[in-house]
Formats: sequence, structure tokens, C-alpha cells
Amino acid sequence: MTDIDIAQSVELRDIREIASRWGILEDDLMLYGKHKAKLPLHLINEEKIEQARLVLVSAISPTPAGEGKTTVTIGLSEAMNQTGRNTIPVLREPSLGPVFGMKGGATGGGYAQVLPMEDINLHFTGDFSAIEKAHNLLSALIANNLHQVRDNLDIDPRTVHWKRVMDMNDRSLRHIITGLGGTTSGIPRETGFDITAASEIMAILCLADDLENLKERFGNIFVGFTFDGRPVYARDLKATGAMAALMKDAIKPNLVQTIEGNAAIIHGGPFANIAQGTNSVIATRMGLSLADYVITEAGFGFDLGAEKFFDIKCRAAGLKPQAVVLVATIRALKYHGGAPLNELKRPDVARLKAGIPNLEKHLENIGHFGVPAVVAINRFATDSDEEIEALQAHFEGTGVEIHVADVWAKGGAGAHSLADAVARITEANDTKFTPLYDNAWSVEQKIEAICRTIYGAKAIDYTLQARKDLRKIAELGLDKLPVCIAKTQKSLSDNPELLGRPKDFIVTIREIELAAGAGFLIPITGTIVRMPGLPARPAAESIDIDRNGKITGLF
Repeated sequence: MTDIDIAQSVELRDIREIASRWGILEDDLMLYGKHKAKLPLHLINEEKIEQARLVLVSAISPTPAGEGKTTVTIGLSEAMNQTGRNTIPVLREPSLGPVFGMKGGATGGGYAQVLPMEDINLHFTGDFSAIEKAHNLLSALIANNLHQVRDNLDIDPRTVHWKRVMDMNDRSLRHIITGLGGTTSGIPRETGFDITAASEIMAILCLADDLENLKERFGNIFVGFTFDGRPVYARDLKATGAMAALMKDAIKPNLVQTIEGNAAIIHGGPFANIAQGTNSVIATRMGLSLADYVITEAGFGFDLGAEKFFDIKCRAAGLKPQAVVLVATIRALKYHGGAPLNELKRPDVARLKAGIPNLEKHLENIGHFGVPAVVAINRFATDSDEEIEALQAHFEGTGVEIHVADVWAKGGAGAHSLADAVARITEANDTKFTPLYDNAWSVEQKIEAICRTIYGAKAIDYTLQARKDLRKIAELGLDKLPVCIAKTQKSLSDNPELLGRPKDFIVTIREIELAAGAGFLIPITGTIVRMPGLPARPAAESIDIDRNGKITGLF
């Protein structure tokens, strides 16, 4: 059976029933039909947050074979609930770009899914639409200010890098010219589109504490410079109030259910290779207010989403994670060991062992933050017992726990040993969580800490543009912000071809963008694309809906 076949075979419970089991009153729910609802921010309880336990699910470097962090996150939460531990998974929302492209959605798989998966993977509750509207409103206000002869801010259009966004993969919109058509159609200039997950509005939503903080962050968005060199922010365009009004519902996290009928919270969806890659602070705090345990995930490998989760999100929100679950798969390890993609289903202990250094590096990286870790092997039907035993034998006597999570096939029942390990680790309370760097350090020191310590780089090189950006950041007084490095997810390095555990490489910082509203800087490495394109055979070609409203072909 496919994921959608399994999802559609489950009889969904009324979301009001799910909410009541977690102490949420019906009057507090903003219902979106019978199976989805938004939660009010007043349910966040500081005392309960202090008592709850936060567990992060991360992974080794991603491969085309897929690692299944979301599947493990959901399956682990089901196992925790089955073993008597009140647990809520807190996840990101899927982007339509991957849904209709090639990666698929973000609702888990098999018997470890969140439901209704069709709704969540499509329009859901409209959060992405609200983010698009708020982002593009600021784009329109900037263009209008450039057009007006009087009462303008004298913005130099050459310094404006704020684009427009759309939640779809469309490479033809990466670089465009706007304002064509004569004097009544605005000022012609080069711009483009990013995908919505890359919007600073998305990053801001996922770091804001409440509506007032959201407005403040919106006002801090850097727009550009005037012709005489003065910085211009969104607040100077009087954009803040209207942008926040568009986000009045989107700021509230979404309540759905797991395939086994437990609560799940989904909110926000920044990518980890171009943004911070974690769900919203509000959603995580909401989960900690309702449950004893929160299992959350960060995008791509530990070097991307998890590093940003610790250094940006946890620092900003005052969160203290108690454990990390590092997801690996047998086939991904073989891929990092040099096995071709079309041979990953064949047992190959030698290739498996050759790929283990990638796993070891990510475990080493977790140790830099002082958080205890356990490894979850997300089991696939093609995994051989010999390969699993070889992996476990490799770590025997090292203190690293390896647990098989057979959650796609068995749901929570396939992760009881992992759940027991997570509970034991968190209850021991041995975490000594410490961010990797101090925000007071220089921008170069912060970049170096990540590149050398987490990626394993030998050196860091800055282009002329990056050096100019560093001077501009210092002049604006923004050099004490944390850094959110944009880097390929396919390698620990900035070269996607270097698999396994590369060494002696140099990371090149091409430029450094400002995300002053979100509260971080974005050093850009490699050829990072913020508007993906569709593959030769997009997933959209297989998706359909019949006359009875049943969706088919969705994963």
C-alpha cells in the first residue's frame, strides 16, 4: 500500500475529541472542518513548559534515497504514547514546491503519518498563503514608493534585494524584470521570485513570540538604502500593521492528529538549506504546554537544521532540549560509502561500513552542544539483518545506542525500544546544552565556528562581495546577530559532490544577506537556489482527484 492508501484507510477522529484529551476546550478551537483546527496563543503555559521535555530529531547528511526524519518523529511519538508517556510531535508544514516536484510532502509515511495528509500537503489552513500575501504586500509597497515622485523615501532601487515569493517550483521566475510598460507601470528593475519557504516572513513567523513581537520583527526588515546612504526598513514604509493583519490567523499553530489518533501540532515551514529549517517557536512552546514530551524535527542533516535549531531557535526562545535522536538508514549509509543509487537495495556490508564516518561526524557534532544522543535506524524492507548487526557491532562499547525504528510498517509498535531509550535519557537530565558560539563574537568568528567545527572545513574563503557585506553589516550595527548559513544539504561541505565525511576542504562565502527582521545573518555558500525548478517528470503529473473527491497519486 502507498502512504495515501494507508492514510485514506484510517477513520479520522473529530478534532474536538483529540483536543479534549489534551485539556483543550472546544471554545478555544478555530475549526477548519472536522479534522483541523488552530490553537489560541493563550494556551501557552510557562510553568508547564519548564516541566516538559524537548527532544529533537535530526539526521545524517540526506541522500536521494531519503532518511525519514518526519516518519521517525511521528512513529517515536506514537511509541511514547503507547508506553504511557503523553507526547505530541511538533512538525513543519509542507511546501507545495516539493509536493508537486520530486521530494514529496512532509506528513511522514506508512503507519507513522499525521492526518489528514491530503489537506496538510496541499493548502492546509492557508498559512503559506498568508505568508505570501504579507511578503508580497511589502514588495508592492516598495515598488509603489519607488514609483511615487512625491512623498517617497528616496530609495536607491539598486540596493533593494527584496523579491516576491510564490509557493511553487518555477525556475522561469528566478530572474525577471518588473515595471515595464511605460511611466504608469512603475520603475523598471531586475528582481525575481523566491519560494515561500525561503521568505523572511516565514523565518519571522517561526521565531516570533506573539503578535506584537511579529509586528516588531516585520518593522526591522531591511529594505535597502536611500541615495544618500541611509538604511530603509519596512517600518519606514509603514508596512508593519497591514502585514501583521494578514498574519492574524497564520500566527496560530495548527492542531491535527496522528494515524493512531493522538494530537500533533504543525506550524511554519522554512527550508534548512536556505533558512533555519525548524517549526515555529510558538508551536514548540504550545506543545510543551500541553504534553509531557515534545518530539520535534529540524530539516536536512544535523549540520543544517539542527545547528540552526540550537544556535538560533533555542537561544531566541530560551529552549533547553534534553536529547537528540539522530536518524540514519542502512541505504543512506551505503550511499555515503560509495554505493550507486540503483544498488542500495542490495545487501552490502562493505559499503555500509565505508559510510559510517558520516554518521560518526554528526554524532561528534551533537556532542559540541552538550546534548545526549541516540541513533535511530529507520528500517526499510530491503535492509538485511546482517547490515543492521554490522552497524550495531561497529558502535559496540562506544556508549552510542543504536535502536531500530520499524515505524513505517508497524507505527508506534515498531519503536518501543527507541521510546524507552529517549525517556531514560531525558529523565536522567544529563543535558548541558550550550550554543556553539557567542553572539557577541564577530561575524567571521561565528562563521568559522560552524564551518570548522560542524562541517569540518580546513579554511573559510570570502569573496570580495562577502567582504563588502561584512563592512555593511558592521556599519548597520547588526554584527551581533547569529548566523544562518545557506549551504547544500547533500554534503557536510559546500560541495554537493563530496559525500561521506569530507576533509581538507575550503568553504567559500559568496555573500552575506541581512534578515534583520528574523534576527539573523545569512552567509551564502555554493550555488544555493531559492526558487527550485520542477524535474523532468514532476510529481504533479501523477496527482488526480476523482468525481467523489478522492485524491490519488499523492506519494
